[in-house]
Amino acid sequence: MPVTDLLERNSRLYGGEVALIELNPEAEEPRRTTWKEYDLIQETSPARYRHEITWRVFDEKANRFANLLVSRGVKRGDKVAILMYNCLEWLPIYFGVLKAGAIAVPFNFRYSSDEILYCAKLAEVDVLVFGPEFIGRIEAIADTLMRGRLLVYVGDNCPTFAESYHEMAADCSSSAPDVAIDEDDYAAIYFSSGTTGFPKAILHKHRSLSQAAEMEMVHHRVGRDDNFLCIPPLYHTGAKFHWMGCLCAGCKAVLLKGTKPDIILSAVSQERCTTVWLLVPWAQDIIDALDRGDVCLDDYELGQWRLMHIGAQPVPPSLIRRWKEYFPQHQYDTNYGLSESTGPGCVHLGIENVDHVGAIGIPGYRWKCKIVDEQGAEVARGDVGELCVSGPGVMTCYYNDPKATSEVLRDGWLLTGDMAKQDADGFYYLVDRKKDVIVSGGENIYPVEIENFLHKNPKVKDVAVIGMPDKRLGEISAAIIETQPGSDCSEQEIRDFCLDLPRYKRPVRVIFAKVPRNATGKIEKPRLRREYGVEHLVAMENEA
Repeated sequence: MPVTDLLERNSRLYGGEVALIELNPEAEEPRRTTWKEYDLIQETSPARYRHEITWRVFDEKANRFANLLVSRGVKRGDKVAILMYNCLEWLPIYFGVLKAGAIAVPFNFRYSSDEILYCAKLAEVDVLVFGPEFIGRIEAIADTLMRGRLLVYVGDNCPTFAESYHEMAADCSSSAPDVAIDEDDYAAIYFSSGTTGFPKAILHKHRSLSQAAEMEMVHHRVGRDDNFLCIPPLYHTGAKFHWMGCLCAGCKAVLLKGTKPDIILSAVSQERCTTVWLLVPWAQDIIDALDRGDVCLDDYELGQWRLMHIGAQPVPPSLIRRWKEYFPQHQYDTNYGLSESTGPGCVHLGIENVDHVGAIGIPGYRWKCKIVDEQGAEVARGDVGELCVSGPGVMTCYYNDPKATSEVLRDGWLLTGDMAKQDADGFYYLVDRKKDVIVSGGENIYPVEIENFLHKNPKVKDVAVIGMPDKRLGEISAAIIETQPGSDCSEQEIRDFCLDLPRYKRPVRVIFAKVPRNATGKIEKPRLRREYGVEHLVAMENEA
């Protein structure tokens, strides 16, 4: 079934119940709006600028936007881009696009003007919906964007080159448009992270979205009484499809603006959140704050918090062991996935398998996995190869890129580009990204293994291992280490600590610097390679 059916069901069965809460504890003033429908939004705690909507209002807002699009000539299969920070409007706009029979195209809010224009052209976007934070970036390319495209602005003081979402939607019907939608219709285009250049456009059908919603509910046993705390950006498949477990179960969720430990713990406490999806840096920040005494668990009501799960990047086992020391009652899950597999969950640890922390897990709900060599043959259990997944959430294609599609889709299997191995119990372990493997003197070095080892050092806050060019060995390993605030850590300490590693896995270079991560928590290794690669090596040789 199309995923929009779940929203309409919730409006019918749970219409008066809260669906979404927007919480912005760092806001300087309450949000203002001119849309008359916003008298249905309850401001229950103005000091924290808290806003909420019910399932009925959610569905009506989606219908209004769908009817707006239809009235402006948007047809089945047209593309509507969304460039907004997390807010109460985000998901109703997304579902309004789907209800109109169009294809939702979420944009990364970090895109520059050039990247916005590139992605709009690649995905053949017909409509761009954007928020006030992006006026400058859109204005810089407005003349080009406006050629055959509708620009819709969500906020106060609409710029002259766009049309006002609130004013247009206010006069549209709140009933569902007469547009038939099937699970085989195209629903969304997501973009790859773009960490290796301009991103690819990933096309999914409605069946992918419905699969993600049902899978999240099954994996994390989401029920009507749950309340999901959503912190990552909704343009990312991880945030949205973890939230879709709430859509499937008919429970509420909190959209939190802010990632500081006290803000997260306060939100869980005050909103009585039961499940939280964190990125590695945020979980580490909470542990560090607890270690320093900056926050105290006794100051919060956390007894209802049952599940913490992590995804979007390799998870150091040492982090989860430390987490369980502070939160022994928590269920835990690791989520693995790609935008090409409708986000997280095609492989997951499972909340009953905490004794296997370190593994990415077992095949997810309705998914299959295998590990293959360079020729596509399955490797023996225990050997390293490329992880492949198959299931109802695999993308249709890279939009307008048949060559790239053929490189990763083979006979119904998606080649993930991740190197992995499977243990005797059937659990899969991520070894590294295929393109991140360091080949040094004929030996394959997997940076994730070294990163996990270095994370055990209490003076290490974050670490990234990359390959550097070497005339003799081809590549050598370099560890970029971000130390804990206030700690005094020397290169010799790191080298002594690494004596427990096999000699070929010990980092040849040690660099103390901040580890850059993108909005979804992934280490920006291409950036590090540019910064500490050839130029850095040449500079060091010149100094010597």
